[in-house]
Amino acid sequence: MDLRDATTQDVDQIRTVAHESMKASYGHAIDEETIEEAVEGWYDSEKLGDALEDDNTVFIVAVDDGTVVGFIQAYVSKGREAVGEIDWLHVLPDNRGEGIGSQLLKRIEQELTGEGVDRIEGRVLSDNEAGGDFYAEQGYDQSDERTIEVGEQSFEELEYEKLLDVDEDRVLTEERTTEDGQTVYVAYDDAVRGSKAPFYAVFTDENREERYGWMCGEDESFDIAMDTMERIECNTCENKRKAARWDAAYL
Repeated sequence: MDLRDATTQDVDQIRTVAHESMKASYGHAIDEETIEEAVEGWYDSEKLGDALEDDNTVFIVAVDDGTVVGFIQAYVSKGREAVGEIDWLHVLPDNRGEGIGSQLLKRIEQELTGEGVDRIEGRVLSDNEAGGDFYAEQGYDQSDERTIEVGEQSFEELEYEKLLDVDEDRVLTEERTTEDGQTVYVAYDDAVRGSKAPFYAVFTDENREERYGWMCGEDESFDIAMDTMERIECNTCENKRKAARWDAAYL
């Protein structure tokens, strides 16, 4: 088996892997129509081409005898710290248990380390027990849990992270003042990727128990809009985050 960078020639096989992998992991919880819509929406030729041309994207495929049997896709989000966000990790059901997922993850970790990331994040729905166990076995710690919408259903999503060689003296939580004079606390280790810069979670207390909203990493504005699909947009510089994908590890 070989690991190599994905190309636009792989798009059809990538879609097949994604579809079969998602059905195997979530067929008991999510209807096939929703799964098919996800694959069509996220892995059409245009979107895959855009991802492969993005300098902040790392996209690796596992190829066995000329056939793509697995792939991993991640992004580098650079702000106060650099974060590697794993968007997808798929392996064909018939090829699971062969160590392909582990090899893909180690390869992406090497690539992201070379990009200077401070930590790597991956997310799975709680219904994907195998995906959560996989991250734990690979040295990732569960760092967060939240509720997301998939189709018309609600699911619990778990976030896993691995810290790399980071500066122990870095500032993770910073006290700031909003334009209306309110004291808030910006969590630089709790971020999501935006089109121009990350968005950082903001809290009203230093212990991060009461959520305030988001701060834009591009212009440090607190004037942020978010809809029910978790699309986020800065109202001053138009930095945007698209609707969240559901799950980053379909093993």
